Amino acid sequence: MSSLTDLLCVAIVLYIIAMFGRFILSWFPVAHDSPVAAVSRVLFTITEPVLAPVRKLLPPVRLGMGSLDLSPLIVLFVLNYIVRGVLLGCS
Repeated sequence: MSSLTDLLCVAIVLYIIAMFGRFILSWFPVAHDSPVAAVSRVLFTITEPVLAPVRKLLPPVRLGMGSLDLSPLIVLFVLNYIVRGVLLGCS
C-alpha cells in the first residue's frame, strides 16, 4: 500500500508542477512555432480536463476589461488538501 501511496504522491506533485507551468506560461505571449508553444500545448492538454469542469462551476470573475480565472487556484487547493490531509505520507 505504501508504494501505491508514493506513486499517487508523485503523480499529484507532477500535476501541480504542470499546473504552475501552465499558469506561468499564460502570462507571456508565445509564438505558435516556438519550442515553448509545444510545451504550452502539452501542459494545456494535461491540465484542461481538470480545469474545465471547475471553470463551469465557477466562471472567471470579471475585473474591469479582463477576467480572473480562479479554477487553477481551486484545483491546486484541492490537490494540496489531498496530499496533506488525506495521504499524509507525501513528503
